[in-house]
Amino acid sequence: MKKLILLLLLVSLSCKEQGNQANAQSEVLTATEYKEVISNKQVQLVDVRTPEEFEAGHIENAVNIDFFRDDFKTAFTTMDKDQPIYIYCKSGNRSGKAAKILSELGFEEIYDLEGGFSNYN
Repeated sequence: MKKLILLLLLVSLSCKEQGNQANAQSEVLTATEYKEVISNKQVQLVDVRTPEEFEAGHIENAVNIDFFRDDFKTAFTTMDKDQPIYIYCKSGNRSGKAAKILSELGFEEIYDLEGGFSNYN
């Protein structure tokens, strides 16, 4: 019984550590930091909001890849995993989830806009 408990504890800790590693490359930037970086160079900029939200207003040069698309993961196949990717949504919730997915897909540098587009202007 003690061995079983120990084994379960070790597995639990291992899973938790793997989850932390999957999001290790994601960084949340303030609106000021985000604006500065994306205005100073050519970047991969992705808006993960719906097309309707995107049409209502978005950051210049952003590509719209709706988080709720059935093919969300495959929509990133044309992007360079070795280059930084900047993502945002309305409030930071969807982009946070998207950052985890992108990390799992092999993107190495992922930057998320704190507070989302609502906080950008």
